[in-house]
Amino acid sequence: MTLAERLAAAGLFVSGTVEVAPQDGLAPDVRRLLLLSPDEPRFWDIFQTAPEAGDGAPDPLDRWSARVIGGIAEAEGAHAYFPFGGPPWHPFVGWALRSGRSHASPVGLMVHVEAGLFVSWRGALGVAEAPALAPAPSPCPACDKPCLSACPVGAFASGTYDVPRCKGWLGRPEGAACRDGGCLVRRACPVGRERRRPAQSAFHMRAFHGA
Repeated sequence: MTLAERLAAAGLFVSGTVEVAPQDGLAPDVRRLLLLSPDEPRFWDIFQTAPEAGDGAPDPLDRWSARVIGGIAEAEGAHAYFPFGGPPWHPFVGWALRSGRSHASPVGLMVHVEAGLFVSWRGALGVAEAPALAPAPSPCPACDKPCLSACPVGAFASGTYDVPRCKGWLGRPEGAACRDGGCLVRRACPVGRERRRPAQSAFHMRAFHGA
């Protein structure tokens, strides 16, 4: 089985590649990072069949990521890195920016050229060599920027993300649309708008809200 086949079977795709620098502090044989993101919407169906999805233990998606991406890394003779489980904490946002396929959006969240504001990273593979993905420009300059006015409580109005304001809204009856269907700001982005299923968004919002 090829790496592409393993990733497809796991519902993942390479959302960016990064040339490793000495300051990254990674294994000495790692020359390139492959950033792995959910290939939505089909990712959610794949995850739902995994044992972690229904065992009732904490952090099911992180545990799934560690098992599945760790297994792919072992099969490929690569190194697995994750945005959780630190320290050390790996700089996934910085890596994504260096890939040239993720950019800062007008609301401060990361926007990906394919996944839009729904971009996330389940892990990365560190390899000696692999084809590089070409950088792509941010979609934001040519956009009408509906994200700027989408939040019902103005959690991004100050230019930074007001997390307490957002969480407070999620706990109110009026916050059901965000809580059950996903962040309205992320959903407003025309790039990748149809990628994420409402059930997956609700899962992430419950984890974020602490419910």
